[in-house]
Amino acid sequence: MENTYILTLDALRSGLVVKLVNNGELSGDFILPWNVIKNLDKEGSINSINKERALRELEKLRTLADERVINLEFVDDGETDTLKSIINLSKKYDATILTTSDEKAKIYRSIGAKTKLLRDPHVNTPRVINYFDEFTMSVHLKEGVNPRAKKGKPGNWVYTDLEERVLTREELEEMIDELFEFAKVDEETFIEKKGKGVILIQMRQYRVVIATPPFSDGYEITIVKPVKKLTLDDYNLPPSLIKRFKERAEGILIAGAPGEGKTTFSQALAEFYRSLGKVVKTIESPRDLQLPPDITQYSKNYSDQTEIYDIMLLSRPDFTIFDEMRTTEDFKLFIDLRLAGVGMIGVVHAAKPIDAVQRFVERLELGMIPSVLDTVIFLKGGQVAKVYEVSMAARVPYGLQREELARPVVEIRDFFTKRVEYEFYVFGRRVFVIPVGKSREIYVDEFGSPATIEEIIRHELGDIVDEMEIKMISDKQAILFVPTWGYRQVKKALKGKARKLRKKYGIKIAIEPIITSD
Repeated sequence: MENTYILTLDALRSGLVVKLVNNGELSGDFILPWNVIKNLDKEGSINSINKERALRELEKLRTLADERVINLEFVDDGETDTLKSIINLSKKYDATILTTSDEKAKIYRSIGAKTKLLRDPHVNTPRVINYFDEFTMSVHLKEGVNPRAKKGKPGNWVYTDLEERVLTREELEEMIDELFEFAKVDEETFIEKKGKGVILIQMRQYRVVIATPPFSDGYEITIVKPVKKLTLDDYNLPPSLIKRFKERAEGILIAGAPGEGKTTFSQALAEFYRSLGKVVKTIESPRDLQLPPDITQYSKNYSDQTEIYDIMLLSRPDFTIFDEMRTTEDFKLFIDLRLAGVGMIGVVHAAKPIDAVQRFVERLELGMIPSVLDTVIFLKGGQVAKVYEVSMAARVPYGLQREELARPVVEIRDFFTKRVEYEFYVFGRRVFVIPVGKSREIYVDEFGSPATIEEIIRHELGDIVDEMEIKMISDKQAILFVPTWGYRQVKKALKGKARKLRKKYGIKIAIEPIITSD
């Protein structure tokens, strides 16, 4: 008597049924409930990858049935609930339910249904790993394109072809199947996120990003691996900076462009604090930092902001690494935890060191910035290229002369030279970011003579600006401070000329009243 099996959606998605039939481990009659087909159609609108995998498996089963290797029957028992349908058919045909889900297998068995938990006995390491050598930073695979890789080290790498042939969609689908199967059996591999056309997998030290239509224009797999694991000693940092990490730094930003070594440095800093006896945790999306077991890594993909906030306060870490901060919610969580007294280390993308601080300006009251941030580390080429310390002072901002314009100023100071390089302050309702001591661009006036931006503005606006103060913000921006008694009339008169300056020289002029206090 031949065996009879009930096919479930997860069994179809696994790709194992056909493999086990071909190996001789499964044979007989296979029943596919119509409710499973209905769910497969619904799933296509949520996850096209899963639908494609299940459809490929179903096509192969249909071929095996046509070749009389197996019997395949589609059955509708009139039941609207898929779980009930599977269980009813199992009992009616005395059939074994095929599933890859441990949880569902327990449910089926608990109500007396015969169940077989599918596992691939011959799961090998996915072939995508074969593209890596000791110099490979990341591998980029896309249908219709040669497999390529970044080789070298942060800040010094080349983008090169790995093979002189293009990859097909079928090859990429097989590689994706291998990754899914490996995730089921390997304890250090897990699926971090599933979305419509996007899947993130953390496979040991490798971060895998899978993209398919409709999210992307074709099948694509990107695999990233840390090139080298470093300690803080490997960066040869000055003792003064190490001392700051130990004694004063509690709101740290690690910034830099993609691929410049931010993740490697944050790992080194996490282990540094761990070596000092500090409790360290991480918030990641996805979890790809390579850290020892006593550093707990939390996934932002599996919880919301409130849950993470509560967990952090209850578990009371000394320092938290917040990797890949991108959204306003990320920054808000960083701010809330820091203000609650948790030491925070945030990792952000930034082209320049000052850009990292400016990411907080729109999300936080200016006077609170020094309470949240105190140290900015900028990475370039895998090395610490710049260090800023953030502090607050009350004085007249750079470039202004009137004592009555004194106000709170956030100072961004080079940690090593102690020279203030930028100032943040509020004037009126606007926040200004001022480079301190930067040289101004020299323009050419309408007569072909060299002129500074101040001279250009005064020449274009005429005598009307004689009693007004011009504050230079940058080579392309200025503030014209107008006495309050004539502010409305003068502002109206200057609007047209300000537009002319912007069109002719690219200079933006803001017109503000002179006020004695905020």
